[in-house]
Amino acid sequence: MALAGWSRRERQIMEILYQRGKTSASEVRAAMPDAPSYSAVRAMLRVLEDKGHVTHQAEGLKYVYVPVVNRDKAKRSAMKNLLDTFFSDSPEQAVAALLDVSSRRLTSQELDRMAEMIEKAKREGK
Repeated sequence: MALAGWSRRERQIMEILYQRGKTSASEVRAAMPDAPSYSAVRAMLRVLEDKGHVTHQAEGLKYVYVPVVNRDKAKRSAMKNLLDTFFSDSPEQAVAALLDVSSRRLTSQELDRMAEMIEKAKREGK
């Protein structure tokens, strides 16, 4: 299930669904910045459902929408697509780019945690 190719609005909807777990189309619309019409939100939810990213359940007189893929799996899939598309499948190139654009914003604690993750990966890779 490829998670790449989401539009900006689809990403917003998925973020809302991941935050809330399940929600109705009207609740999604209320949570969206500069929200489109209710019918446009319903149409985007149907597209996400057709793509296999969400499903719906009837609750009383309304449908509630739920993500099909858990957030961690979605993040891994998105990262793999990003690596394949922009970094020739090279995590080193991706980290270099991340550090290039984020180095001023990273705290020493964040850098220490990243260094610990790298050390752990080295130990587990042996």
